[in-house]
Amino acid sequence: MRITEEIPGLEAEMTAWRHHFHAFPETAFQERETSRFLAEKLESSGLDVYRGIGRTGIVARLVRSEGASGSIGLRADMDALNIQEENDLEYRSMVPGKMHACGHDGHMAMLLGAAKYLVLKGKFSGTVTFIFQPAEETANGARAMVEDGLFNRFPVDGVFGLHNIPTMPEGSFAAIPGSMMAAFDTFDITITGVGGHAGGLPGNVRDPVVAASQAIAMFQSIVSRNVDPREAAVLSVTEIKGGTAYNVIPDKVVLRGCTRHFKPSVQDLVKKRMEEVLKGLELSLGVSTEMKYEPRCPALINRQKETEEALRAASLIVGSDHVSGNISPVMNSEDFSFMLNSVPGAFLVMGAGLPRPNGMTHQPGYDFNDRLLSIGARYWVSLVESLLPEK
Repeated sequence: MRITEEIPGLEAEMTAWRHHFHAFPETAFQERETSRFLAEKLESSGLDVYRGIGRTGIVARLVRSEGASGSIGLRADMDALNIQEENDLEYRSMVPGKMHACGHDGHMAMLLGAAKYLVLKGKFSGTVTFIFQPAEETANGARAMVEDGLFNRFPVDGVFGLHNIPTMPEGSFAAIPGSMMAAFDTFDITITGVGGHAGGLPGNVRDPVVAASQAIAMFQSIVSRNVDPREAAVLSVTEIKGGTAYNVIPDKVVLRGCTRHFKPSVQDLVKKRMEEVLKGLELSLGVSTEMKYEPRCPALINRQKETEEALRAASLIVGSDHVSGNISPVMNSEDFSFMLNSVPGAFLVMGAGLPRPNGMTHQPGYDFNDRLLSIGARYWVSLVESLLPEK
């Protein structure tokens, strides 16, 4: 295809951009320098740029052939993680305790490269909206942009996202229509009892530690004995806080964790059974409980038409043998779902071919595979030129 030989001219520049982002990571809604850098590069390419969408988000627009009706949005995430980097790289993180451990530095560089190419040489007719989204890792950046009027201010017919996956073969693409990634909820539970002397006077207390341990054990039966085995759900307690001494039963224990699921009916069932477990502990152990259950991110649901279009555009770049429309849904979550709940679209994953363990995301030894930069940028260009053909 024509663009396969023209995008590599931007490889060095995309690599430099990616290394800059990696060296100066910023976490959720703190992406001020990242936003400034992106806006500067986008404007220097001749794009109209809009700042502060969803607090620190950036939107750029490119219109080719005024009056053409087609319009699509392309999204890249911007934020880093609160992880101390362990890589010995020239461009390693300069910010203590923060690093790009999920590849968002690469995602930004790919979309930035595609934007520059489309300005210079793109053969399409319509409007492309480039969306650089903050706070994906906290699952509320996409919602912030949507609630800030993203698609009212910048209407699109479809919106598309892309994320690297270390365990897939390098340069491969995959997606499925329907539920592809799980919904993500969090919970904070406070169990309050009556503290006292742990060894000498246990009969005078209402032990929140015992109640917490029973709650954790009983929560595990919710998925195994309440959720239909043909459905998917995860319930994980990930944090326990309580107690200050060997011989003192505390007054309070706090549990925190998350749940994952694809269907609202499963989400409702899990929450209801958690509430019933806690109520039973109140009656049997004499403690009081309070649960704050917060839906954080809906399931990511790809549309059939847009998924097929995106996979077709990817196959023009890497060949149909390296593109799959038949993968299993995953329990990871992705807040691009908020955008897909507002506008038809699709989310694809792209293989990075990185080895375990340091090749895995959210690890202190992770580093994005720079060989993907040209492939990802070419995919974005292929998608634009396929969906908005030149008239």
